[in-house]
Amino acid sequence: VQLVESGGGLKQTGGSLRLSCAATGRTDSIYYMAWFRQVPGNETTFVAHINRNGADTHYTGSVKGRFTIFRDSAKNILYLQMNSLQPEDTAVYYCAASSFSGIRVGRRDDYDTWGQGTPVTVSS
Repeated sequence: VQLVESGGGLKQTGGSLRLSCAATGRTDSIYYMAWFRQVPGNETTFVAHINRNGADTHYTGSVKGRFTIFRDSAKNILYLQMNSLQPEDTAVYYCAASSFSGIRVGRRDDYDTWGQGTPVTVSS
């Protein structure tokens, strides 16, 4: 499986962005997909995940109600719709895929494929 993110950029506070992650290769092996983010110098932190059929979604508290994770399974694309952006959302956003059906929420080690990242900057 290979993952390629796109859609990052510069936005003002309160703006919106939609990130995309295109998956290629053995996409039928993917159970969960997720978004993580990393502020330079800090650890990578969990943002949201979604399972294969979209029935199981989970968000970190700081993005609940503002971000929405969804996927187009026919096109093998994962999305993150980000609304009401805040300066603290500034980070490099990474897409991740897991071949495990029983992941632990937010655990980076449960994801075996990662994209290269797309930067998001929110100005105040």
